[in-house]
Amino acid sequence: MDFTIENYISEHAKTFQAMDTQMIQRSIGMVFDTIAEDKKIITCGNGGSSSTASHYITDWNKMYNLASGEKFRGLCLADNLGLITAFGNDLSYDEVFSGQLNSVMDAGDLLVVVSGSGNSANILNAINTAKNLGGKTLGVLGYDGGKAMPLCDEVFHVPSWDMQICEDLHLSFGHIVMKAICRSKIQTTL
Repeated sequence: MDFTIENYISEHAKTFQAMDTQMIQRSIGMVFDTIAEDKKIITCGNGGSSSTASHYITDWNKMYNLASGEKFRGLCLADNLGLITAFGNDLSYDEVFSGQLNSVMDAGDLLVVVSGSGNSANILNAINTAKNLGGKTLGVLGYDGGKAMPLCDEVFHVPSWDMQICEDLHLSFGHIVMKAICRSKIQTTL
């Protein structure tokens, strides 16, 4: 399909409407349950997905605390350049997330991986490490879900081979979660 603004908007809407709302609800439920259990939510991703993973923690942390007055225990493994480059240089880029998980993840914590393809070695290693540590895993994935899809406990899957559509809807997921965890407590002036 040729790019036009109209085609992009149409494809965006068509893809979102094709998604399983029960899958979306289960994914939100994983975040909800993790907060209720006072466990950590840890995110990661590569490239644009790393920015999305960071954006999740920013929105969820700030807005949940403002709406409820309660603490939100979250961190993004893509935010510490020192740790990323240390693991990348000293071990392997494939270990940049799993290496960090070994020192911060506890049983019952939730790892949220954001990936267009679901095939990046560092994402797959992170999922396996989280499971070995007793953590739960939520994949925010695109394309066909890749190798990550069957490894994750739950997925928010965008069924599109267009990376920009996937990234747009992955970011939307973060906003959906933020609104759900804050519910009507969010002030309209924020």
